[in-house]
Amino acid sequence: MAASMPASPLRPLLLLLLAALTCHAADASWSGSPFRHGRGRGLGVNYGRVADDIPTPRRSVQLLRAAGAGSVKIYDANPAVLRALAGTGMAVSIMVPNQVIPDLAASYAAADRWVAANLLPYLPRTRVKFLLVGNEVLSDGSIAASTWPRIVPAMENLHRSLRARRVSRVKLGTTLAMDALVAGAFPRPPSAAAFRPDIAESVLRPLLRFLEGTNSYYFVDAYTYFVWAGSNGTVTLDYALLQPATRARYVDPGTGLTYTNLLDEMLDAVGAAMSKLGHGGVRIAVAETGWPNGGDYDQIGANVRNAAVYNRNLAARMARNPGTPARPGARMPVFVFSLYNENLKPGPGTERHWGLYYPNGTAVYRVDLTGRRPLWAYPPLPAPENDTPYKGQIWCVLAAHAGRKLNETAVGDALTYACGQGNGTCDAVQPGGECFQPNTGAAHASYAFNSYWQQFRKTGATCYFNNLAEQTIKDPSHGSCKFRSSLG
Repeated sequence: MAASMPASPLRPLLLLLLAALTCHAADASWSGSPFRHGRGRGLGVNYGRVADDIPTPRRSVQLLRAAGAGSVKIYDANPAVLRALAGTGMAVSIMVPNQVIPDLAASYAAADRWVAANLLPYLPRTRVKFLLVGNEVLSDGSIAASTWPRIVPAMENLHRSLRARRVSRVKLGTTLAMDALVAGAFPRPPSAAAFRPDIAESVLRPLLRFLEGTNSYYFVDAYTYFVWAGSNGTVTLDYALLQPATRARYVDPGTGLTYTNLLDEMLDAVGAAMSKLGHGGVRIAVAETGWPNGGDYDQIGANVRNAAVYNRNLAARMARNPGTPARPGARMPVFVFSLYNENLKPGPGTERHWGLYYPNGTAVYRVDLTGRRPLWAYPPLPAPENDTPYKGQIWCVLAAHAGRKLNETAVGDALTYACGQGNGTCDAVQPGGECFQPNTGAAHASYAFNSYWQQFRKTGATCYFNNLAEQTIKDPSHGSCKFRSSLG
């Protein structure tokens, strides 16, 4: 044995320097090079474009590859996007818009024309793997009569066209939300889950028969965020974030299976519902999942830290192909939502904050979708500020960006809409009213937006107004003009 060296006063400093260099090297080795990732190995990404400020398709493909994406799902057959994906080797899923489903169902010729116009020009250089007929169609009751019963006939016509044109590698599916189940997104126990009676026999049974016959997948949109946010503490945050070290467990009393994360519960609930219709062998794919990186003041847990943790854990987990407790080892396509924060998506603030990237192409947080980067090798994340409910007052006002570059027509239209709803919504901004001054469109819009939102918030109204409004916790009242508020 060699003699030990005497302690040196420089040794602690050298150890610190070595640790710093090691961390730097680990970060550099996982820098997200677009050429590092193997073909098709990473999670898929949903590439939505409901925005007016996102990068070009070619730049978007570079960002997909930089994140380690192995596949991509797009919401229409956009020619520029499909051309940009040519030669990348990424598997592509194309969504067939909801509104064309009745026509495709009614006419094989229409389905064949759709294939000829939207698919064939890009094959084989663009590696299209799935045509997804409709997006959460069964969640929209307004098209129950016109579209629900036509999903499968449309898929059958498209399938017939693909076969006639000898396109054998493109499979068909449709994306469905968790609300296709009786208990929605949180059916406990999972083994008791069943499809809604209004769709089980008329839509789901023929759909599952088609998927089984064509060896395709049941595509589900599964968001643990919404279950956790609405669970009132029933579900722990770590359980929803897929944290590997969580102590939370759920044992299904019907099967005895033990669950260590919420996503597995949701997927096995879908599997149980399919089994009740005699098609438990149909494979499952996750069409959308993710966690919002931001949101409104009254939206708990929507922050960068949680979004990063969820997607990093998801990638690491799926890289091992663990399946679920009811389907151990099952391989499944998984698509993260979404590529960008999309600023024109309506609804609450979370709708515009699911992206891996900001619109300028800067990463919201670092993530390796191949799952090969160890969790310890990522740089530190910002501390969460809203993992508990916000209890203060909230108002809805004209957004700062809208005020800086005022579109008088758009603001005027929104003002007219808000003032036309409810009782006395805009009385205070009429001539002589306590909020008439200052007599500007911007000032009147803030009052009208807030007045409308406070009246209708509990019935689903959002502080959005076509991207013109935003929440604030700073009281906009001035002088004798008082803005009504509500607690988060």
